[in-house]
Amino acid sequence: MFQKREMRLSGSGGQGVILAAIIFADAAIEDGLNAIQTQSYGPEARGGASKAEVIINDGEINYPKVMKNNLLLSLTQKSFDKYIKSLDADGILIVDKDVEVPEDVKAKKVYKLPIIDTAADKIGIPMVANIVSIGVIYEIMCKDIIKLETIKNSISKRVPKATIEKNIQAFEEGVNLVKGY
Repeated sequence: MFQKREMRLSGSGGQGVILAAIIFADAAIEDGLNAIQTQSYGPEARGGASKAEVIINDGEINYPKVMKNNLLLSLTQKSFDKYIKSLDADGILIVDKDVEVPEDVKAKKVYKLPIIDTAADKIGIPMVANIVSIGVIYEIMCKDIIKLETIKNSISKRVPKATIEKNIQAFEEGVNLVKGY
C-alpha cells in the first residue's frame, strides 16, 4: 500500500537543496504520482538558511506544506538545529557526518553520512552534495515509488549538460552510502 512521503530538505543557501526537491517532484510526476514542492531561503541566499519541501502521494495532496515530516535532510548544523523539531517521531533523519545529533533525538532511524565529503572527494565537485543527497534519499525512501531511470532522467534534465555524467555518478555514490551504512 502506498504511503504519502513528506520530506524536508535543509542546508545553507547554495547547497542545492531546492534543486534536489524539484528533481524529486519532477520524477514523481513523471512516474504518474502527485507531487508538490515548496521552498524558502534566507535573504542572504548563499550561506543563509535554506529549506525545500516535497510531498509525494498517489492521491490528492490537500495542503502544500509538510505536516507529518517523514524525512529530514540536514546538511548543516544550523539547518539541523532549526528544523529537527519538525521531524515526526517515527521519521527518518539524514545528516551530514559533521552535524552533531544529540543522543535523545526522536527519530525512527538516523543516518549520519559523509555527504559533503563524498561530493568533494569522490566526485571532485563539492557542489554536487545535493545530488549525493538525492541518491541517499532515493535509496532510503523513494526507490519503491520512483523508477531508477526516472530519477536519473530528472537529474539529467535539471543539471548543466556538461555535468550530467558527474551528477549521475554523484547520485550513485549517494545510493552506495546507504547500501554501505
